[in-house]
Amino acid sequence: MSFPDYEVAHVLERNRERLAHYCANSWQARTLHALRKCRTSALGGHIDRCNNPACQKLHLSYNSCRNRHCPKCQGHKKEQWIQAREADLLKVPYFHVVFTLPCELNQVCLYQPKLVYNLLFKTAWSIIGDFGGNPKFLGAKMGMIAILHTWGQNLSLHPHLHCIVPGGGITKSGNPIGIGWKPAKNKGKYLFPVKAMSTVFRARFVAGLRKELGTQQSPSFYQSLFKHNWVVYCKRPFFGPSQVVEYLGRYTHKIAIGNHRIKSLEDGNVRFMVKEYRHGGKRSVTRLSDAEFIRRFALHILPKGFTRIRHYGILSSYYKRTVIPELQIAIGKPELPKTAPLLHRKCPACKKGNLVTVATFTARGPPNHWQEQIKKQLNRPI
Repeated sequence: MSFPDYEVAHVLERNRERLAHYCANSWQARTLHALRKCRTSALGGHIDRCNNPACQKLHLSYNSCRNRHCPKCQGHKKEQWIQAREADLLKVPYFHVVFTLPCELNQVCLYQPKLVYNLLFKTAWSIIGDFGGNPKFLGAKMGMIAILHTWGQNLSLHPHLHCIVPGGGITKSGNPIGIGWKPAKNKGKYLFPVKAMSTVFRARFVAGLRKELGTQQSPSFYQSLFKHNWVVYCKRPFFGPSQVVEYLGRYTHKIAIGNHRIKSLEDGNVRFMVKEYRHGGKRSVTRLSDAEFIRRFALHILPKGFTRIRHYGILSSYYKRTVIPELQIAIGKPELPKTAPLLHRKCPACKKGNLVTVATFTARGPPNHWQEQIKKQLNRPI
């Protein structure tokens, strides 16, 4: 695996004295400082030894910040989460539904993000749940996994919810388990009419916003939200369970910008790759000053303790323990390629042995006797 030449942390480090000036609150500033220190001596570290007798090499590693907004800390979490979700899959079609908020709400998102994003989750599930429960469209209890993204390709504020929805739901049945599976219309190839979903989405969200904010916003503000159609996009079903898993891998632990997209850091500017979806996915390079890059990045730091991946209906914790195993017996569980368990860290030198931690250290650095051993092994200073 190749490592990127440039990182978000590099931008933060060279602006470390002014990070607070680019943030709306102290929580954003604390998060940026954590990302800046990730995998540096400031967080301490550990020394690992390969347990392969033919190798026995020592490896020096600095600790991760483990922050969910960090570009360097998501890989392991993502793989763990995906493997857990694979166990819940049913042998049915899955749909990808996206609920997008209009730009008129961006100002409210800046000052009351928790309120707006919670309302987005609540409204999206109410639509999927109610449309599914309506006999006209399905007449069954559905499920949903929802993942919040707040960014556009150029790091602008663009809140939207990616949802994975099984193509069907459960109904009461006279069979031994007491439930049956009712597939979505047209043999699971069609979910719900998006125009109707869009209209209901706008009406319910604005009604919820009025209830929460009341006179904090003027009547003209609420009226402006009805000037344009809101976007609900429903993709055709995934081609198979493996595509669902691949989608999960790309979207669940994604952050505002990955290090691989940064192309250069010159003259106090950041140049990074963007994909222009309005122009057929054409790729181009955008340049922002350090200050603007950090300001935009900070927009996507979620409130402390906010849950950005949520499970609803038959995909909630209770149903996954009780109903999903029964459904997998009744309608089938998809066969997926076996993935290696995430139990060990392989030695990067020999690729055969596993790394075993033999020492840990604080920000002061490795103890002297370990430094001497590593220097002899590398034949150079560390």
